[in-house]
Amino acid sequence: MPDPDEIKRFLIVASSQQSASKQTVGAEADAIPWMTISIGMAALFMAVLDSFIVVVADPSIVADLHASASDVQWVLAGYQLSYAVFIITATRLADRYGRKRIFLLGVALFTLSSVACALSPNAGSLIAARVIQGLGAALMVPQVFAYVTVLVPAARRHSVYGVLGIVMGMATIGGQVIGGLLIGANLFDCGWRLVFWVNVPIGIVMFLLAVRYVPETGSAATRKLDMPGVLVLSAALFLLVLPLIQGQQAGWPRWVWACFAGSAVAFGFFVAIERGLERRGGDPLVPLTLFGQRSFSLGIILVLALYALIYSYYLALSVTMQQGLDMSALGAGLVYTPAATAFFVFSMVASRIVPKYGRRVLEVGAIILASGYLATGVLLVSGPRITPLLVIPTLILQSVGGGLVITQALNTVLSRVRPESAGVASGVLSTAQQCGGALGVAVIGAVFFSSFHPAAVDRVAAAGHAFAVASFGTFVIAVIAGVVVFLLPKQPAVQA
Repeated sequence: MPDPDEIKRFLIVASSQQSASKQTVGAEADAIPWMTISIGMAALFMAVLDSFIVVVADPSIVADLHASASDVQWVLAGYQLSYAVFIITATRLADRYGRKRIFLLGVALFTLSSVACALSPNAGSLIAARVIQGLGAALMVPQVFAYVTVLVPAARRHSVYGVLGIVMGMATIGGQVIGGLLIGANLFDCGWRLVFWVNVPIGIVMFLLAVRYVPETGSAATRKLDMPGVLVLSAALFLLVLPLIQGQQAGWPRWVWACFAGSAVAFGFFVAIERGLERRGGDPLVPLTLFGQRSFSLGIILVLALYALIYSYYLALSVTMQQGLDMSALGAGLVYTPAATAFFVFSMVASRIVPKYGRRVLEVGAIILASGYLATGVLLVSGPRITPLLVIPTLILQSVGGGLVITQALNTVLSRVRPESAGVASGVLSTAQQCGGALGVAVIGAVFFSSFHPAAVDRVAAAGHAFAVASFGTFVIAVIAGVVVFLLPKQPAVQA
């Protein structure tokens, strides 16, 4: 007969092996695919960076290409327009044909168009290349958010979304710094072209790494592309974003308001198409049930407001530093450095404490953010002439608040989204960012430039006055964002 002691030892060993096996499986289930996510983060950083890095390059582009003010505006606008219009369509293309395939196509387009931007002999070719670059960004960015929702375990997503928020925030704020440093370095006598050349080696490395490490996901067997929805939504977004970008420069003529009216009609038609498709059991481009989630709907409004703040305020600050104070691109970029550092530090703090304290962190951040804009305006109207040293402390205050609230907005929007809706939800999020940016530039830009009269008075005084007015305008938007924050769910949900 078998020795009872041997049987006992065998059972103990088997039990310990089974327990170890379960722990290994559990660890694998909780693992974050950091290589895939890191590749996506690099793509996200470059896409967001290129929305801002050209702001400090504008004077150099004007001097080198003899570009007009309208040309320079379209260097930025062409990118934003194609980016905003095609994002949601790109998410559905990825659902149907595979996220990896569409991501690689986006990286390739973004990289090749960056080469075209760097080699542009005139303003027209630069604008055309920027439009294609925006299309490449639209193909890349939504896949990054979708990969987080699909590949990262539900319990770990909040931390990854926090890192993504930090990446986007640093690209937004750091764009001014990086652009100034690149133009100031003037490597190989490239001047402003270096802000595009820098994308090329990064894009090549991203593409090669993505081929190997990014898995293919999507549901090609079940997804059909809603072409009527694609066409109508693209038209609606085009009619919305174009006048937002061009309205202030054109003086708000009648065609701008006609576009806004046409956009409203097109959006209404789009909703009718999507509802009809849902009733017939089809596959709508944007499931309207997404907007029935309170956290998602409020989160989209929050993203619109926050990116309206960021885009418009840093544009006003760049113009103030370069045109008002006659600073170089490098000097203007360095003004942002302390604020960028504060943003990074408090973004890291927020990613650690939000899981415990939830909405309270965002509430504190929203109050500090609004206080920073108000403090800038009050300081400038109280008498002192504007100098970089005068605004740096309030920029840091804004960045402390922004680090706490802006980087966590992704959690708010995406934390309750189910994996099967990850692609389209991320597309709506990215569209909201671009539309919010265009809206902010249109509104605050109009306020700023209508108040900036350098020929009538001292240029520095005129810049200080205009920047004060812009600061009060952004304070109002920050208050709206703060109200939305206080309406959010107190804790982000964990969605399996």
